[in-house]
Amino acid sequence: MIKVREMDIEFCMHYANALEATRGPRWLYDETKPCGVNYNNAILARLYDVHHRSFRDYRQEAENIVARLGVGPSATVIDMGCGTGAFALYAAGYYRTIHAVDVSAAMLRRAQRKARRMGLKNIEFHRGGFLTYEHRTEPADAISTVAALHHLPDFWKLVALRRLASMLRPGGRLFLFDVVFSFDIAEYERGVERFIGKTRQQMGPNGQSESEGHVRDEYSTCGWIMEGLLEKAGFSVQTADYHDEFLATYLCSRKGP
Repeated sequence: MIKVREMDIEFCMHYANALEATRGPRWLYDETKPCGVNYNNAILARLYDVHHRSFRDYRQEAENIVARLGVGPSATVIDMGCGTGAFALYAAGYYRTIHAVDVSAAMLRRAQRKARRMGLKNIEFHRGGFLTYEHRTEPADAISTVAALHHLPDFWKLVALRRLASMLRPGGRLFLFDVVFSFDIAEYERGVERFIGKTRQQMGPNGQSESEGHVRDEYSTCGWIMEGLLEKAGFSVQTADYHDEFLATYLCSRKGP
């Protein structure tokens, strides 16, 4: 009799999810390819929490997002780009259902393992992303996405945001935090150096390397572009807060019906 291990079942499930996530026309942007740090790598995914907990407080971040979203305990919430579960694991205590979505199977496995250890039963995990995740249940009450949208060029950001709007009920809320540049483009070199210096101060040498790679290889946009993308996608921007010339937080609601 063949003994089937839990890890074998998990591998098969993730393989099936990976096939589903990659279906689509040949012209579709491949959001599974590495952009900046390759978090498809299991070792880097394992080190993610160790590195990020040195300068982030996951619980405080999650509580802030919950407060900003302002939806009740019966809500369904999508965490798009959930990573290792920084928001989803804490938010599970506040909402009826969390849909945790990520393109990286390695990051998703980390989040699932932590959820099992914590005994959380109301998180549904999905392999997919902004361009491939299909929300096959009732419209969500809110969506949170943190430091993920910059993995897409601006055209695909608009496609992604329109897809997010279609997953929300009319009036549903979107919390978006990302690297968004608001410094004077006439002095972009100084602005980039300030960005790199700030991340080096927060994260050490790794921060410098990651921020240099971010500017070189990833797709952060400008604040005025982001606000236009959100409005064009079907959102009303309630608040737009810019921090340190290179971070931004947006709280939006879906225009309806």
